[in-house]
Amino acid sequence: MSQIEEKFRTVSFSQTTLTELMIPAYANFGGKIHGGILLSLMDKVAYACASKHAGNYCVTVSVDNVNFLEPVEVGEMVSMKASVNYVGNTSMVIGIKVISEDFKNAAMKHTNTSYFTMVAKNDEGRPTKVPGLILESREEVRRFLESIKRKELKNIYGDELDNARTSLSVETDLYKLEGERCQLNLSL
Repeated sequence: MSQIEEKFRTVSFSQTTLTELMIPAYANFGGKIHGGILLSLMDKVAYACASKHAGNYCVTVSVDNVNFLEPVEVGEMVSMKASVNYVGNTSMVIGIKVISEDFKNAAMKHTNTSYFTMVAKNDEGRPTKVPGLILESREEVRRFLESIKRKELKNIYGDELDNARTSLSVETDLYKLEGERCQLNLSL
């Protein structure tokens, strides 16, 4: 029986950029581009990048650190730059950097950075192994290491939150509400 050689792909193999003009229909009531529009575009570019690396259909399983750093205006061109930062067995972390360009003022701004965890699926809809990642620069190694650290911290946070759910008590922890912007209107 011959051993199947594991596939590896470079980061550059699947790097993907999605560029779209921000139109008035994308604006919220404040006149800025709605965050949901940007999230939808980030999900699309994450899917394209992950699917290209995996060679399979991929689904989003989590989105980490979506911080809206700068508002995006109608008429700006937005580019979503995605790369595979980390691979596990069936999952990948896709790093996305969002850049907005204002042609009128010849200005560019970094508006978002986010990390999407994607899982590859086979034809039966089950998770399937993804190719390994070939790291060719210090930057790619740094991103891979940061993804490992983010994963560790996410697990610690999840454990802490689970512990808090079981250990917090309305009766004994009520003092924690002091100084918070809430008002109690219940009978204990």
